[in-house]
Formats: sequence, structure tokens, C-alpha cells
Amino acid sequence: MKLNLKRPLAFFDLETTGTNIGVDRIVEISVIKLNPDGTDDVKTWKINPEMPISIESSMIHGIYEEHLIDAPVFKTAAAEISDFIADSDLAGYNSNRFDIPMLMEEFLRVGHPFDIEQRHFIDVQNIFHQMEQRTLRAAYQFYCGKDIINAHSAEADTRATMEVLLAQVAKYEGVEFEDKKGVKSAPVVNDVEALHKFTNLNNPVDFAGRMVYNENGEELFNFGKHKGKRVEDVFKAEPSYYSWMMNGDFPLFTKRKLEQIYKRFIAKREPNKPEAKPAPAPVQQSPQQGLVPDPSQPQPEKKPYVPHHNNPERKPYNPKSNQGDRKPFVQRNEQRPKEQEEAKPIDNDMLAALKQKFGK
Repeated sequence: MKLNLKRPLAFFDLETTGTNIGVDRIVEISVIKLNPDGTDDVKTWKINPEMPISIESSMIHGIYEEHLIDAPVFKTAAAEISDFIADSDLAGYNSNRFDIPMLMEEFLRVGHPFDIEQRHFIDVQNIFHQMEQRTLRAAYQFYCGKDIINAHSAEADTRATMEVLLAQVAKYEGVEFEDKKGVKSAPVVNDVEALHKFTNLNNPVDFAGRMVYNENGEELFNFGKHKGKRVEDVFKAEPSYYSWMMNGDFPLFTKRKLEQIYKRFIAKREPNKPEAKPAPAPVQQSPQQGLVPDPSQPQPEKKPYVPHHNNPERKPYNPKSNQGDRKPFVQRNEQRPKEQEEAKPIDNDMLAALKQKFGK
């Protein structure tokens, strides 16, 4: 089938250092420009990202840092890429959410003009997801051949989910599946443990997927500036990151798993360190008496009050050295302020002056 095109349609795909659009970089871009006459032009660029590539990304697309040593940086290749797709609309798979924003980020980062205002964008994934919906109702119709009665009631949806799973196990028994690494298997079998592994391909540490396991069973951060790094390595390089996450707006289960990893990290780092003594109990406050010590804690010994004149330990004051326990009283006449001047009687001159000042 031939597409009706008024101008070229550039299908493109990116391989990157990771999936964080604001942080990660392009390592490869491939473009197939489909022309209105049915012909096509193909170009592929390897790009030096000037930053490390996460091992998870390299294992997916097969591009490692040593492959890009002699590759140009994006700033060098930007003009050639821009010229090749200058008059084209853009198309891709999940391109609206990832490839186009990532490409624009690269152009903006190096200051190269690339106008997208007058272009059309076609995201093939969106057509797929909208025409082949992935709702429970669609799954029940596809696998079981019937509609859900009383849809969105808890019991009806639960029963439909159960029937869908039974139908999936029957339908896909012995069916081959190929993962992102090209490994083929028949993963949908009548076994709960096997189904668990297949439905958790990302191998998350927490349900929110903020951390994932790598192939060695080590926890990696799956978001932000430390995406793809071992959690323990981040604790070592940036200890405050743990506090930031524990005080941040993260799910409680994520914080629980993070705390477990942190305690294990500390135990490995300081295996012989004794447990820290508990902090002293806080002072309790009584509404009637104000601040009072906690009666459950040992209290300092109180000494009986001894008046100064009966205290044998009292040192007499020596005025020459200005030392001693008590200075003599200051005589009252030494602190007496100067006497005020005697008030003058009001006369006509004073009244005239007041009248001139206040206008009355």
C-alpha cells in the first residue's frame, strides 16, 4: 500500500543512554524518509553522548561506550540531521512521548534551530493502543468471546480477570516469545512461579518501580539523575540522597525497601561498629509546673541551700582585685539621677510661642 503524501514522512527511532529525556542523550538515530513518489532515503548516525551509557540500555540496543569513541557529538551532527528531515513530517513508535521530545531536547541543548510547529506527527503506538484496546473489557472479549455483565462492579471485574488468565494459559501454551535481548522461550505455562516471572519482566524492587534488580540481583535506581546506578554505590557517593528520598514524596513501600537496602549497606560498611546509645529522654512538660525532668531518668543530686553569711566556702569580696563571691552594694546616692530643673511658670511669651507653633 502506498501512503498519500504531500511531503516526505520521516520514520525515525532513537537509541539513548537511558529514558530520562531531560538527562539522557542520543547514541544513535536512524531515519527512513518516505518520499511522495514512493521512494525512500535511509540514514543512520552514531552519536557520542559525552556521558556514560547505563548498562541496562547497552544490553538492550547493543551500543557500548567504546563503540562511540570516534563518533561525532550531537552538536557536530545536528546540521546534517536537521537538513535531512527539514521538509518532513515525523513518525515513530511511541515517538510522541519519547523520540520527538528527546530529539528536540538535543537540538535545544546545542542551540541548533529546528522548527516543529508546522509538522505533523504520527505515533504508530497510539494507533495500535486505540484500535486494539488493552482494557479488561477488551481482554475479556478477545480471550473469552463475551462481554462483562455489570462491568466495573468489583465481583464482575474480578471474575472476568480470573477467566481471562485461564484463557491466556490455554491459548499461549507452547507459544514462543522473544524478549528484548532476542532470547526465545515459551513463558506462559500453567505454573504460578513462571507466570510471576513473566509478568514482572522489569524485575522491580518496589511496586512503583523506582528501583529494579539487575541480572546479578543488585538493586539499581530506575529514575532521576542516578538512573541505572547501583543503590549502594549512590549511598557511598552521595549519602544525602537516602535522606532526600526518605523525606520526599515517595510511596511508603518504596521507602521501606530503600531503608532495608540502607541498613544492609551500613552493616556491610561498619560490621564491628557497636550500636549507638539511645538519645537521652526528652524533657516532659507539665501544664501546671512548666518544664520538669522525666521521673524515669536518673536525677542529679540536690544540695541543701546554705545562706551566704553561713556558707564557710564563701570567699569574701576583695575590692582591690575585684574578685570574690559577692560585690558590695552600690550606695543609693551613687545611682540617683540628676535632679530635674524646676518648672517655669507660664507667661505671655510662652503662650505666644505655642500659638505660633500650633496655629491656635
